Amino acid sequence: MNIQLSLALRYLRGRLLRTTLTTLAIVFGVMILFGLGTMIPAMSQIFQQGAAAAANKVDLTVTSASGSTFSMQQVNVLRQVDGIAQVSGSLRQNIVMPTSLLPASAQGKVSSVTVVGLDPATAQTVRSYPLENGRFLTTGDANAMLVPASLAGTLGLHTGDTFTLPSAEGTTTFTVVGIVGLPMLPGNEEVYIPLAAAQQLLNQPGMINTMEAIFVGGADRARVESAVRAKLGPGFSLTQVDQGLSVFASAMNLGTTAFDFFGVLVLVMGGFIIFNTFRTIVAERRHDLGMLRALGATRRMILWLILTEGLIQGVVGTALGLVLGYGLGLLAAAAINPVMQQYMHRSLSAPPITLDNLVISISLGIGITLFSGLLPARSATKVTPLEALRPSVVGVETRSRRRGDIVAIVIIAIAVLTLLSGQSKLAMLGAVLFMTGLVLIAPLLVTPLAALFGRIIETIYAREGGIARGNITRQPGRAAVTASSIMIALAILIAVGGLFSSILPTVWRLSEKSLGSDYLIMPSSLVLSSGNVGAGPALANEIRKMPGIAAVTSLRLANATVNGKALQVIGIDPLVYSQIAGLVFSAGNEHDAYAALADSRAVIANGIFAASNNIKPGDVLPLDTAEGRQDYRVVGIGLDFLNAKIATVYMSQANLAQDFHQTSDVMLLVNREPGADAASVRAGLEAIVSRYPTFTLFDSTAFRAEQKRTYDAIQVMINVLLIVLTVPALIAMINTLAISVIERTREIGVLRAVGSTRRQIGRMIQAESLLLAALGTAFGILAGLWLGYAIVGSLGGVMGMSGFVGNYSFPLAGVLVAIAAGLLLGVLAATIPARQAARLDIVTALHYE
Repeated sequence: MNIQLSLALRYLRGRLLRTTLTTLAIVFGVMILFGLGTMIPAMSQIFQQGAAAAANKVDLTVTSASGSTFSMQQVNVLRQVDGIAQVSGSLRQNIVMPTSLLPASAQGKVSSVTVVGLDPATAQTVRSYPLENGRFLTTGDANAMLVPASLAGTLGLHTGDTFTLPSAEGTTTFTVVGIVGLPMLPGNEEVYIPLAAAQQLLNQPGMINTMEAIFVGGADRARVESAVRAKLGPGFSLTQVDQGLSVFASAMNLGTTAFDFFGVLVLVMGGFIIFNTFRTIVAERRHDLGMLRALGATRRMILWLILTEGLIQGVVGTALGLVLGYGLGLLAAAAINPVMQQYMHRSLSAPPITLDNLVISISLGIGITLFSGLLPARSATKVTPLEALRPSVVGVETRSRRRGDIVAIVIIAIAVLTLLSGQSKLAMLGAVLFMTGLVLIAPLLVTPLAALFGRIIETIYAREGGIARGNITRQPGRAAVTASSIMIALAILIAVGGLFSSILPTVWRLSEKSLGSDYLIMPSSLVLSSGNVGAGPALANEIRKMPGIAAVTSLRLANATVNGKALQVIGIDPLVYSQIAGLVFSAGNEHDAYAALADSRAVIANGIFAASNNIKPGDVLPLDTAEGRQDYRVVGIGLDFLNAKIATVYMSQANLAQDFHQTSDVMLLVNREPGADAASVRAGLEAIVSRYPTFTLFDSTAFRAEQKRTYDAIQVMINVLLIVLTVPALIAMINTLAISVIERTREIGVLRAVGSTRRQIGRMIQAESLLLAALGTAFGILAGLWLGYAIVGSLGGVMGMSGFVGNYSFPLAGVLVAIAAGLLLGVLAATIPARQAARLDIVTALHYE
């Protein structure tokens, strides 16, 4: 093994440029896989911070199964259970802090706080609240507050100072009476106020959402929990995990899968590069391998010699990729943090390193390297000692792949049949088969495509283009592998372009419909369930009395569960909402649906909820509410712009108040009267809304324009990320061209000897590079259009149920970007090899062996 290691290191040092380029393919793949893999745990921490708070003495936490509030009387019910020693009820909710209520020094540091309403008489019987300064809450306190030391330091608060919170009445000012020394994670600080004050703040009179209990000493946990369930009934959950964490965990798992797929895809492209490099290495070292065999090296030794080179490159590339990947994670966190703070009011921590991510990245980084080098290594074992006696010549690849071509044609034919079947799932399989078939049949297509594109190239590079075309067709297999790596990158770019071009027009139609009022009074967080306090009915009533106002309606929010799954419930006034704005319906009659909401327990389900649960009009949903399980009839499938991606049902505000005890408005839509002065109406609205700092007034057209800019920015970010996929393709092209220059060193020397200039040699390499890029771009456009069509088709069911039209729209912009990216690849890839070829010394090149 020492001999193989020594020879492997010597060979790697001898071709340092090629070694570096090949290793970079692994570095880049592992960097993407490991770097993006650190982001999911970092984002998960944001939503698990509430559950990570110290539990102190608490033995049992009880919440509503639906995630809604419930009556304070349940505390007395729980207290009667045998085995329960102490019980305390509380009302807690995370609320977004408007910047206007924060000192300038704290803006950007504090975006939200969790308000916890405590019963001063019982809170300390279940938890400890160590005081660093001041006193605890008392039963006589009205607007008193305890703040943690970390938040006090950030805001510069001391006992006796005041701190203003947004409330359902606008704002409420509290006096700090104590500083507590509880450990708090940054961005997740809790503030403690009397329970009655919290109920008024959140417009939840007489309600709580959490009960915490201490067991009697020596009590059997299983027996006590069983007794609690029997006493409280099925509407309660004995858990310490915040409502919605399970849903978020599923979303995080989906994100992990997507990021892993992206990273693995980059590594597979790197595998193409390694396979191409090692296949060339074996051909290049035919003489050396034959000499080693003649000196007594066994086939096994030759196999391990090639694999050792791959192992060294895999280990080095993986190690560098891990380091750079963590740096990528830090940069990604820094880039995403402002968006998280603006829209979700959360801050990302430093990306953590998890064992799973580390093991997967190392395994794939080294594993794909070894696997890619296995076939070339096996072919190297077939070199005989007689090869050492034959002169070295530049190899010309001959075609002996008839069986492989037949297999490729069969695969492509099956892919065509899957497309013609009209089945979306088969279409996705067909897209994968089509790309596989293209990779397999690519060597057969290199020569005719090179002839086609070669004529175009020769119009720019007259003499050099002909030589470049001959060099490409001399090694069609190598050219095909390089083109395949370009194909994968550009295919995904075009497929995503097709997805955006097919969906976005409907998104804007949805925005215009559901946000179609003249004015929007929006909460701080566009995710309605993310810390918005809302306003009591007084705000809407005051606006209705304004001169020039034609109509006002609002959205209200609650949480429910159906068959154990979390569900967001939006309350609307069906008669007024349908006149001011309205949902986009994909099933059911719009007029009848709104009428049913007003007259009975009925809901309109949104598309993502209906599609994922096979819900259709006429079905009955057993919703777990604050008043127990209630049956609601589905009367339509529709959705609005803000809640399109969250499982949601819409019901009347009357039913929401009756079954969920929610009367706070989290968003308002306002229309002015025809002919009313827009400037005076807006001025009046601004004066009213200014007393509610958690809300912002928008002209609807301006808000939709801002959302469009946000979507455009997101699309640009995604395209940039996808263009990153072209980096392995760039490395592959540089690698292929550099290998070609090395192989043709003597040939280039002859060309220089007979009068070719350095400039002509450089142009020859540039023409070859552009020809390779043209081949890869052609394959990429074909594969990308097919893949995009299959993706849109596979989403057709969900999109159709959601009100999205699942018709495929040709991604002209995506194709143009792909062509531009392909040409840019061709120009950039030729830079180093062209300079390398042009600088070859004529005499040295003629003596090259």
